[in-house]
Amino acid sequence: MQETLQTLVGGLSLGAVYALVAMGFSLVYRTMGLVNFAHADIAMIGAYTASTFYLTVRLPFAAAMAVAIVVTGAIGLVIERVLRPLENKDFDLMLIGTIGFGIVLQALAIIIWGTTGRAVPSPLDAAPFTVLGIRVRTYDLLVMAVAALAVVGLGFFLSRTKRGAAMQAAALDHEAATAVGIDVGRSNALAFAIGAGLAALAGGLVGPMLYVDASLGGALGIKGFAAAMLGGFGSIHGAVVGGIAIGVLDSYAAGHFQGYSVLVTFLVFTVAIMIRPMGIFGERTVSRA
Repeated sequence: MQETLQTLVGGLSLGAVYALVAMGFSLVYRTMGLVNFAHADIAMIGAYTASTFYLTVRLPFAAAMAVAIVVTGAIGLVIERVLRPLENKDFDLMLIGTIGFGIVLQALAIIIWGTTGRAVPSPLDAAPFTVLGIRVRTYDLLVMAVAALAVVGLGFFLSRTKRGAAMQAAALDHEAATAVGIDVGRSNALAFAIGAGLAALAGGLVGPMLYVDASLGGALGIKGFAAAMLGGFGSIHGAVVGGIAIGVLDSYAAGHFQGYSVLVTFLVFTVAIMIRPMGIFGERTVSRA
């Protein structure tokens, strides 16, 4: 029982990171009906940027994270602006465009930071503490707290602000939103920027937990994508539930199946998707293909 609870604690912190990645995927999808395949590499750029400003420039960890969010938010705006002429005209080319941006970001990361990668120390010096025999790292609690604040903040923005309401209106009916004066292009740009910021937040937080290199985006992206699918693509709440589920499952599989952990994780995920293809929350979203 104690071992299971210990695995659960470790899985929750990773799950919080996957949830942030999944939220970025879902936000862009629910707004534009587009899967941003560059999202994973934006998270990797965020991890590199945060680690650079934290380790090299010597900024406080929170400030380094803020810089990373601003940088990746700008990248998100650039991607949306380049793809905007294709909106409602060539959906397939937009998908290919996001893949192309991902390749470009990987190449830029290798040019700027090289291929060796880096280990990022925890920004918290506090030693782990024990609760009922379970060893809890203070950094894990920080990751879960930051992710929870991001979820609450995004939920408040979407439900309680005019800009958030405009984004959701544009997602429901592009033409009707335009007819009532909503700037759909601006809403889409904001969705890309916020999604990229969430990716940077995930990448920066996972730096002290995993090794930061050019392949980090692939590891985060595939599990974040799986989390978004499991929760229901386009559902923010589903992204959170899916992320936690994938994180706990991944942690449990790593502890019990070692080298086969990824295989076990995605076998369980595949079975779950076969049973419920729309995901746990099964929210239908816009399709502009």
